[in-house]
Amino acid sequence: MALLQVNYLSKALFRTVPLNVILPVDRFDADSNQYLNGKEHKYKTLYLLHGLLGNYTDWVSKTRIQTWAEEKNLAVVMPSGDNAFYLNSRTPWNDYETFIGEELVEVTRKMFPLSEKREDTFIAGLSMGGFGALRNGIRYSTTFSHVAGLSSAVHIFEDTSEEASNGLFDDKQRAAATDKNPRVAVEAMLSGKRPVPKIYMACGTEDDLFEANVAFRDFMQERGIAVTWDEGEFGHEWDFWDQQIKKVLDWLPLEEEN
Repeated sequence: MALLQVNYLSKALFRTVPLNVILPVDRFDADSNQYLNGKEHKYKTLYLLHGLLGNYTDWVSKTRIQTWAEEKNLAVVMPSGDNAFYLNSRTPWNDYETFIGEELVEVTRKMFPLSEKREDTFIAGLSMGGFGALRNGIRYSTTFSHVAGLSSAVHIFEDTSEEASNGLFDDKQRAAATDKNPRVAVEAMLSGKRPVPKIYMACGTEDDLFEANVAFRDFMQERGIAVTWDEGEFGHEWDFWDQQIKKVLDWLPLEEEN
C-alpha cells in the first residue's frame, strides 16, 4: 500500500490542488513467489471528503483509513475542498462540484489503475464532506454507485444564519430551490430516471446535526430510496468518524470481483 501526495493543475479550480491517495500495490505472496495482482488490475475507489476547516490530510492523520484500505485492497482519493461545501460557487474558478463530480474522477483514473466501472466507484465524507458526498453522489449517480455521509451538514439550507451561508449563495432561498439542495437533487435524480446509488448515513445522537440527518434519511426513505443507517452516543467528533469509516468500508461491495 502506498500513500501518495499529488499536486496537479485543476481546470475547475484554476489552480494547483493537493490530494492524498492511498493506492494498493501488487501484493507479493512469498509462498508462490509472485505478485497477486496482474498489470491489468483496476482498483475499486473511494473518494473521501473532509469537513469544514479541514483539508486533504485529515482522514489519514485522524483515522485508521490507511490500514483498513490496505486490508480491503481499496484505493482512496482524498482531495481538499476548502470551505466550499463541494458546490460550484458564484465566484469564478471555484467550481468544486465540477471538480469533485467530474474532473477528479477523470484525472485520477488517468493517473492510477482505477476501475472505470460505476459499481466500483464510491464517495463518502464527514460533516461538510458528508453533505458534499450525499449531494454530489446523488447529482452524479451515474458515476458513483455507493454514497456515505457521516454526521452530514444537511442542515445548510435550513439554517438561515449569515455564517451558515458561508459566502456560497447570492440568494440562499433561491439556491435552496436548485439541485444544490440535496432534497432537490434527489427529486431530480428520480424524475430523470438516473440510477439510484446505495446510501449509508450515520450520526452521533449527541451531535447538533442528528435531527437534520434523521430528517434527510426519512425524506429519502419516503421516496423509496433504501438507506443503511447507524448511530451511536457520540458528538461531532473523530472517535465516531474513525469507527464509522471502518463500517463504511465493510458496507461497500469490496469482496466482489472487478
